[in-house]
Amino acid sequence: MAKKSAASRTEELEREYIIPLRASQHQPSRRRRAGHALETVRRFVTRHMQGAPEDVWIDPHLNEYIWTRGIQHIPRQVRVKAIRFEDGLIEVDLLEGE
Repeated sequence: MAKKSAASRTEELEREYIIPLRASQHQPSRRRRAGHALETVRRFVTRHMQGAPEDVWIDPHLNEYIWTRGIQHIPRQVRVKAIRFEDGLIEVDLLEGE
C-alpha cells in the first residue's frame, strides 16, 4: 500500500469517532481504569489521525466525562470529535449532547 504524501497531511482534518472503552474495564486493576481509558483514547486518536501521542490534546470536558462516576466505573464508549491542525497538533473534544 502506498504511503500518503506529506502535502496531504498538512491540511486540517476533522472527524467524529466512537471510541470503545470496554477493554479498559477489564485489563487494568480497579484503581487504574480511568487513567487507562484516557490512554486508550490517546492511542486510538493517534492511530486513526496519523499523529504522535505527545501531540494529542484531550479536552478537560472529555476528561471530566470519563471521571464522572469515579476511577472504577468508566463509560463503555465515548463519542469524540478529533481535529488535526496543520502544525500536527490533534485536539480531542467530547461531542455535544454527551
